[in-house]
Amino acid sequence: MATRSDSPQWAKTPWLRRQFLAQAWGLTALGAGGLGACSSAGRSGSGAASAKGEKPERSQDWLAGLADQRESVQPIAPCERADRRARAGKLMVELGLDAFACEGGATMTYLTGVSWGHSERPFLLVLLADGNLFWLCPAFEGPKAQLALARAGLGDSLAQNVRTWDEHEYAFAPLASALNEHRVLRLGLDPASRLFLRDNLAAQSPALQLSSADEFVRRLRSIKDAHELQLLRRANELTQQALAAVATQVRVGQTGAEIAELAHQAQRKLGLERTWVLALIGPAAAYPHGDDPARRLERDQFLLIDTGGSLHGYQSDQTRTWIGQGSAGVFESRVWNAVRDAQKRAFDSIRPGVACKTIDQVARAFIEAAGFGSGYAALTHRLGHGIGLEGHEDPYFDGGSDVLLQPGMTLSDEPGVYMIDRLGVRLEDIVVVTQQGADHFGQWQPSALSVS
Repeated sequence: MATRSDSPQWAKTPWLRRQFLAQAWGLTALGAGGLGACSSAGRSGSGAASAKGEKPERSQDWLAGLADQRESVQPIAPCERADRRARAGKLMVELGLDAFACEGGATMTYLTGVSWGHSERPFLLVLLADGNLFWLCPAFEGPKAQLALARAGLGDSLAQNVRTWDEHEYAFAPLASALNEHRVLRLGLDPASRLFLRDNLAAQSPALQLSSADEFVRRLRSIKDAHELQLLRRANELTQQALAAVATQVRVGQTGAEIAELAHQAQRKLGLERTWVLALIGPAAAYPHGDDPARRLERDQFLLIDTGGSLHGYQSDQTRTWIGQGSAGVFESRVWNAVRDAQKRAFDSIRPGVACKTIDQVARAFIEAAGFGSGYAALTHRLGHGIGLEGHEDPYFDGGSDVLLQPGMTLSDEPGVYMIDRLGVRLEDIVVVTQQGADHFGQWQPSALSVS
């Protein structure tokens, strides 16, 4: 979804939105094998918090069985990114573009391995359809940019191709000049680009045909290769492992904030970075993105944890809902089973050539048939979202998406039933479209009483 250029920074990416929510609720994170070498093969327990809210001392023995897993799979190599740029050039020709431009963000990282923040001074990657590229950089940031390019493993011929602009010049005349030198008439802008970039470039170069490169970005990044799938699978397996460890430490009387910190600790111990956690207890989970982190867990009450992190840049996103301690009532079991069955019905419907909206409709129809209302009455959000370098990215399992599924696409399958003032149940797993149907990363949650 496009975001206004004047929106607060936390609203501009799904990860930042979730991190903002976590911070607002006091859930802030504390601060060799596998693919990726471009080879010929293809490329001990805690007591409950007191009634006064005192936080007891907690032994760290429960973390002893968790080890850093970052070396269990290799990061994306520079030669793989070079292959991506070559593929991007061919895609530009197919779509009638002469060049593509993006700011720092997931697509820049995908193509080059370079990460760069946003400010009022534009730093841009311009990739040409012939496979060449250049960078636009504030002059005083030039040395820093050279370091970033070197760290990303870009060769000297690329690292030297940096167009700089001094403060009195502003960015857009130098950019227009560089585009003209490369005979760029049709430029696609990353759909995540800020509005002022398009407006100023259009004013500087009226003859330039500017368009949103949303189809280009979706087709470039939505189908994951074998190495990306390995990274995503491992990241999500590790988050499931962390949740299994956290479940052994959940006690009646703990707050959502205290349980969230356990999930941060477990995921960080396993090597995941930039972790985020929503730990929602009982009625607080009726709001899909949560409410009341100070609520304390009661016996026979649902606990919902939605959490993830980053492994070499690739994201995990898992949700588990279970009875923290005690047993599930008849109604609670009915809700949980309906959500579980809707998730698996949707999964069984995934195959190449099916529209994304159809999968959303399958889950929604099952929730209705189970007696929880039609439309968005109980399942108040879309069924799922794409995932990769970003926690939320194209394509989406929503009722308006005509995108046809293709092998290699990865999305969340996360139906839910939400009842204000009563409960919320959501189960989320990451699925990948295969030639025959679909696969999923890790294990399904087995029951309302256990996460593993």
